[in-house]
Amino acid sequence: MVATFTFSTPIQIAGTGVTAGPMEKQSVFYKLFDEFFHEENNSSVSYEDLHSLLIEKSMRYALKKAQLTENELSMYIGGDLINQMTPTVFSGLKFSLPVLPVFSACATVVQATCLAALVIEKTNQAVAVGTGSFHAAVERQFRYPIEYGAQKPATAQWTVSAGVVAILQPGSTGVHVTHATIGKILDFGLTNPYDMGSAMAPAAYDTILRHLEATNSCYADYDVIMTGDLGRYGVAILTKLIADTSANLQDAGALFYGNATFANAGGSGAGCSAAVYYSHVLEQLQKGKWKRVLLVATGALLSPLTFQQGKTIPVIAHAMEWRAAP
Repeated sequence: MVATFTFSTPIQIAGTGVTAGPMEKQSVFYKLFDEFFHEENNSSVSYEDLHSLLIEKSMRYALKKAQLTENELSMYIGGDLINQMTPTVFSGLKFSLPVLPVFSACATVVQATCLAALVIEKTNQAVAVGTGSFHAAVERQFRYPIEYGAQKPATAQWTVSAGVVAILQPGSTGVHVTHATIGKILDFGLTNPYDMGSAMAPAAYDTILRHLEATNSCYADYDVIMTGDLGRYGVAILTKLIADTSANLQDAGALFYGNATFANAGGSGAGCSAAVYYSHVLEQLQKGKWKRVLLVATGALLSPLTFQQGKTIPVIAHAMEWRAAP
C-alpha cells in the first residue's frame, strides 16, 4: 500500500495569497495576510459569493507574487466546505484554467498540495492550489445561522473567513515540499459537531505515525509538527497520544486567534490551517528560523445530511513535509 510519497523533483512554493474577513484582523497572524474584507455581511451578494471572492482575490495575489500569469499555470486544484464546493466553482469561472475540485473538509489544502506535487513531478509545470472558508456560510450549513445567536460550548471553534491560494512550481530555491502522506478515513464514534477537535485528534496521530515510519524519521527531526484545526481540546488529546516530549507540537486552530474569547477552543474551517501554513509557517522557513516542518491538516467528513441521520463523524488527516532551501 502506497500512502507516503517522496518527491524527487524539487517543488518550491513560488507565491501565496491570503485574503480574510473582518474578524481575522484579530488573528495573531494578521500582519501576514494580504487583504481584509470590511464586513462579513453584504446585502448585495450572498455569503457564498463573498466566499468565492476570497478565493479569487487570493489567486490574484499569488500570481502577482509568483510573477506568473494564469496562462503559465497548468491547473488549479482546490475545494471548500460549501454545498458541491460552490465557492470554488464560481471562483473558477474568473480564470481560464483547468480545475480539479477536491474535498477533505478542513484538510483540503494539504490534499490539494499533495496532488499538485504529483502533477508537477509528471508535467514539470506550475500548479495553483487553494481553499477557503467563510464564517457565516459554514455556520449556516453545518450548525445554525449566525442570526439565531445560538450559544456554543467551550469545545466549539470559530470558523475562519479566509481564502488561500498558493502556486507551486519546479525549482531549486525557496521552501520545498518534499514528502506527503495520504490519510485514512477513520471513525471513533463521536457525534458532537461542536467538538470536532476531539473527533479528529486520533486521525492526526495515525497519519503522523505512518509518516514518521515511512520517512524513517522521529519527532525530534522536526522543528515543528503543526496540526490544524484541532483547537485547544483536540491538540491536548493529540499531545497525550504522542506522549513524547521531543515533539514540538502546535495547532493552527489553537493559535489562530490567540486568547480571544469569542473563538472558544480556537479557529477552524478549511481556510484556517491553510492561512497559517501559507503565511506564518512559510515565513519561518523562509527566514531560516525553521528548517523542517510537518504539516498535518485534519478534516471532519460530516455533512448536514449525516448529522440529521444521527451518524457519527468520520475523520481524515493528510500530511505534507516542508523544508527550507539548503
